[in-house]
Amino acid sequence: MNWKSLIAKFVRLLVIIIIWCSFSFSAYAQKEPFSQLKDKFEAGGIFHADFHHQTIDSYTRDTVSSDGIVWVGKERYKVRSEHQSVVVNGKTSMVYDNNRNRVIISKYDPSEDDFAPSRILNGIDSTFTVATQKKLGQQYYIKLTSDDPFAIYKKVEIYLTSDLTPLKIRAVDPVDNVITTTFTQGKFIKPQKNMFLLDYPNGAEVVDLRN
Repeated sequence: MNWKSLIAKFVRLLVIIIIWCSFSFSAYAQKEPFSQLKDKFEAGGIFHADFHHQTIDSYTRDTVSSDGIVWVGKERYKVRSEHQSVVVNGKTSMVYDNNRNRVIISKYDPSEDDFAPSRILNGIDSTFTVATQKKLGQQYYIKLTSDDPFAIYKKVEIYLTSDLTPLKIRAVDPVDNVITTTFTQGKFIKPQKNMFLLDYPNGAEVVDLRN
């Protein structure tokens, strides 16, 4: 597994969790901790944190990890790691590859984006169910499970602080690979003007696929 697939897994997992909590379906919308977390995103809050992401291969036990910074809002996200930066702002997708010094810009079409919130939402209520949600000391613990053989993950565990700030997400995929993301310095902040712009060097090659 290379760093590109690792960052892809991270983005997929993060968007699943944040969007699922933000748009939790009515059966859970009035229960804690979902309703309060939903309110944070509905009010325009942006979750910002440093992250450490790790994937352990169930067969080889090989471990691949990545560190970076993440910003996640209701309909947009930005992930910056050592090798790659990704920004989706709802209309445009931009990816900067540090190794190639290249930027790819494309129109954002949720139907063609494996990580798009709308694609996740289309099947989230039939894919995941809440197996557990409880308070453990000063933290909240939530476990989502799925019996769907085509689900991206068969189990996802979410750890939140008492004020509903994500601390850790641990997921197990259909072939028992374990994907764990831990967050430090996490907090909800107000959106800023240039928060979801992609930063890249002036000399980078720019490939614009919007035309």
